[in-house]
Amino acid sequence: MRKQRVCAHSLASPPTHPPPCVDLSIRYNEDHNPDVGKRKFEGSRVVGFRVEPFSIHHKWDDHHGIPFDKDETTLDTCNAMAHAVNDPANYMSVDHATEVIFTYDVVWEESDVNWANRWDVYLRGNPDDKVHWFSITNSTMIVVFLTVMVAMILVRTLNHDIAQYNDAASLEEAKEESGWKLVHADVFRPPAFGKMLMAAMVGTGCQLFCMTGVTLVFALLGFLSPANRGSLLTALLLLYVTMGAVAGFHSSRVFKFFKGEDWMRCTLWTALGFPGVIFVIFMVLNSALFYEGSSGAVPVTTFVTLMVLWFGVSTPLVFVGSYFGYKKAAYNPPVRVNLIPRQIPPQPWFMSWYVVIIFGGVLPFGAVSVELFFVMSALWLHQIYYIFGFLFLVTIILVTTCAETTILMCYFQLCNEDYRWWWRSLLASGSCAGYLFFYAIWYFCTELEIEGLVPSLLYFGYMSMITMGFFLLTSSIGFFSCLWFVNKIYGSIKVD
Repeated sequence: MRKQRVCAHSLASPPTHPPPCVDLSIRYNEDHNPDVGKRKFEGSRVVGFRVEPFSIHHKWDDHHGIPFDKDETTLDTCNAMAHAVNDPANYMSVDHATEVIFTYDVVWEESDVNWANRWDVYLRGNPDDKVHWFSITNSTMIVVFLTVMVAMILVRTLNHDIAQYNDAASLEEAKEESGWKLVHADVFRPPAFGKMLMAAMVGTGCQLFCMTGVTLVFALLGFLSPANRGSLLTALLLLYVTMGAVAGFHSSRVFKFFKGEDWMRCTLWTALGFPGVIFVIFMVLNSALFYEGSSGAVPVTTFVTLMVLWFGVSTPLVFVGSYFGYKKAAYNPPVRVNLIPRQIPPQPWFMSWYVVIIFGGVLPFGAVSVELFFVMSALWLHQIYYIFGFLFLVTIILVTTCAETTILMCYFQLCNEDYRWWWRSLLASGSCAGYLFFYAIWYFCTELEIEGLVPSLLYFGYMSMITMGFFLLTSSIGFFSCLWFVNKIYGSIKVD
């Protein structure tokens, strides 16, 4: 049903590739209940639209020698009685200097789509669904492969080792053998450097992990619909602020386990470290926008609001979490730690720290790389991303892949009698963020047409912030996965 047709036009110089006509089809919904009192709403609600741009060489009566007047001239090719037609034979050519008449044709069509289901068009019949399912299938195969590897280690290899180590008859022989049991007195030794930095990174990673998980659950349940512009970003910001207590609690627990004493400084690192770096980058980007006179520059009032949220809400919550974390008893490892560290034998080249870091993030990034393309398109190409179900599944796959990859590398490291697993557990899974940044460079060169210093600065500035947050999130997953694994295997053996 076509309710109304409007044809408007204007005159302008020809662009390089002109779409002089835009066909707008607007769908609306009405409640036709004859009982006025039982109607859910009065009037009409717009539930969808379609835009079709095309080129057309407009004509009007006796246009030769008669100048075009947008108020008086009636076009033969677009008017209240004639609908503009997308005909290649009638396309306009701009090979020479000419006038271009820009028009738009509006058609109102009644639809039976309810107001609550107006966004379902992005879920039904999406040609990219097959790509998403291929991504999920590919990522699932990676997870299954890693799960089988971890299961073989835990169920077969470790069970055999634990049974042999716990056998009293072979206890003396086991002492002479090489393996992961020989470093039991050093495996829980705190790292030699960066204890406070590691605790702050782990705490911030837990904060980002909780923020991401809760946001995805809300989006999956439909609370963060694209119909409410900015709701997703607002939810991320508010959840990050309120999850400050999680960051303080876990950073204090880790720092106390490392026998750290300056708890106040550790809490300040957790509360001000990552937000401070993000704030500095954001200030530089906003200054560049302000210098260019862009309307995208954040006003002073918004900055004041962000500062109030940071220092008035997030920082106090970090201190509250740290207080409860330090009040709780320190974690007691299943094996004692010797006063004198054990000498580490020479390691093979494939167990070098740079090799572990380079290859540690390959599988996690490969598991999310396809879905990452759609997320990047939504961020930088203004496409609508409404498939939070796929994103939730990919996030679960990312967490599982990071955990299993880090556990495998930690096991191989302990088998080579190298007990320095703390930092490697963070960097192995966190290296996935490095591949993310390289992907952002590739995406910038191949998919975007950004020119100028300030637009490029904005792109790499925001992608740097996303990369740092992604690094902290994935590194905390690797850290707690390795901590659980080491505690599990060394808690299952008998040690004199």
